[in-house]
Amino acid sequence: MSGQGVRWTAEQVLALAPDASSRKSGSRLAAPGPWSEAGSGDDAVWGLCKGSGRTPYQAVVDLAGGDGPGYRCSCPSRKFPCKHALGLLLLWAGAEPCVGESAEPPPWAAEWLSGRRARASARAAGAGATGGNGSPDGDGAAAGRGAGDPQAARRRAERRTAAITAGATELEQRLGDLLSRGLAGADGAGYGEWEQTAARMVDAQAPGLAGRVRELGAVAASGPGWPDRLLAECALLHLLARGWRAAHDGGLPEPLAATVRARAGLNVDAATVLADAAGEGGNLRRDAWLVLAQRDTEEGRLTARRIWLHGRASGRPALLLAFGAAGRAPQITLPVGTVLDADLAYYPGAARLRAALGERWAAPSAGFVPPGGSTEDALSAYGAALAEDPWLDGWPVVLRDVVPVRPAERGGWQLADAEGDTALPVAPAVPESRLWRLVALSGGGPVTVFGECGHRGFAPHTAWAPGSGETTAVLL
Repeated sequence: MSGQGVRWTAEQVLALAPDASSRKSGSRLAAPGPWSEAGSGDDAVWGLCKGSGRTPYQAVVDLAGGDGPGYRCSCPSRKFPCKHALGLLLLWAGAEPCVGESAEPPPWAAEWLSGRRARASARAAGAGATGGNGSPDGDGAAAGRGAGDPQAARRRAERRTAAITAGATELEQRLGDLLSRGLAGADGAGYGEWEQTAARMVDAQAPGLAGRVRELGAVAASGPGWPDRLLAECALLHLLARGWRAAHDGGLPEPLAATVRARAGLNVDAATVLADAAGEGGNLRRDAWLVLAQRDTEEGRLTARRIWLHGRASGRPALLLAFGAAGRAPQITLPVGTVLDADLAYYPGAARLRAALGERWAAPSAGFVPPGGSTEDALSAYGAALAEDPWLDGWPVVLRDVVPVRPAERGGWQLADAEGDTALPVAPAVPESRLWRLVALSGGGPVTVFGECGHRGFAPHTAWAPGSGETTAVLL
């Protein structure tokens, strides 16, 4: 199936769900009962699902195409994929006979599939090397506005730079005032003052600064040890504000200046990144990218989706970042554990982790177990990345042959090297359920685990079953 004979796992399907309720509803529909005229073929799955009305819902999923997985259902849901698409995919993933191979999809499915794929081909031809099918994070619209009137775009950029500089200066003063008064009592002051400062940063068009200011409020209310953590976070925020002014004055090397601009909230749009990378001397990278993990988080009124990749040939990690408005999942979705033959372009910056997705050259294919290292290797990688980007919360690493343990004398979970005497502490915020699932997969033996290594500890996201060449990624 999907051109390379790959059938997704149920976990990969459920990872596509926009929320927990969709996963639950989709699982209920993963039974043959309500389905009819279902089938699969030509990188697509389709079927009719009986609902509450007289007419069954028409669901079809395009597993390939230039834009990757796509979904259409005649139900009124505004979620993508909806529960019917999820249920259909789960049936197909489970090799249910009711979703057998078929030579051709029915007309209602074929019409949508041909239209979607034609549009994707047209975009690819029109966008060419600019990577018009890149990360759908909305940046392209901004690029279009700027390209229409270069002089107006330059004036807008200058006004925004001036506004952020004023905001950074004000932030330095506010942080100075805070430390002059002392931190005593900051834990009982509530979120009001932090929200006021964050609002000032929003007015200054510096969403990155605003977000970090809001996090200070949570740190102050984080329980024992909060003064140390608050002081550390204030120092990092002060460093960022000073870094912005230094970058504006030309006092930083360009990679670090680009990092500072991005951390403050002044991002380069994906279309520009792809266009620059595709130009002469650019760094557009085509590789077999293994989809390591996908995580959604709520950030204000937006849903942020992070997808981590590992290049098979380059060995480099990459992070795709996409956003969806409230109640809608981000458009970009990649099945975890599969391999994507695609172009990637890294955003400017010192650490070079975030990337924009360019041309996809084939449908997702079978994955592999990524090469990993020891816990010491993970700390070294995180330390090197932190030296280039001091505001980094975590760095993606793959741990090879580690065992989840919970030392009785310390209480916290650890991932210990099976052949060594070192271990990484697990971040306190990691849910216990995720760790018990890892324990069950491990069975007391070594496993390969992907996650983020940060100053709070290691946060596991995905694991691969130990031994016997098993390449199925298991979401934790």
